Amino acid sequence: VQLQASGGGLVQAGGSLRLSCAASGRTFSNFVMGWFRQAPGKEREFVAVNTWNGGSTYNAGSVKGRFTISRDNNAKNTVYLQMNSLKPEDTAVYYCAAGGRLTTTPNEFDYWGQGTQVTVSS
Repeated sequence: VQLQASGGGLVQAGGSLRLSCAASGRTFSNFVMGWFRQAPGKEREFVAVNTWNGGSTYNAGSVKGRFTISRDNNAKNTVYLQMNSLKPEDTAVYYCAAGGRLTTTPNEFDYWGQGTQVTVSS
């Protein structure tokens, strides 16, 4: 599976961004898809994950109510992360990942995109 993340950028606090992650190479709908982020000097942390049919979705406590993960299993083979009410502490490189089981642990995902930078100014 090849994953291509996009949509990052610079935004003011309180603003919104939508990240996209396009998948190719294997049947996208078979995978659990997740978003993670890594700020400078910090470990990669879980943001959101959902199952192959989008039926189960989990968000990290720090983004609950602000970020929404969704996916299109049809022609677009894409997973999205809608980020609203952004805060400076959301600044990080955001990565999408694909795996075979529902988990929030980065090491348990098999495939990773290249990352997209999100910077939130105060």
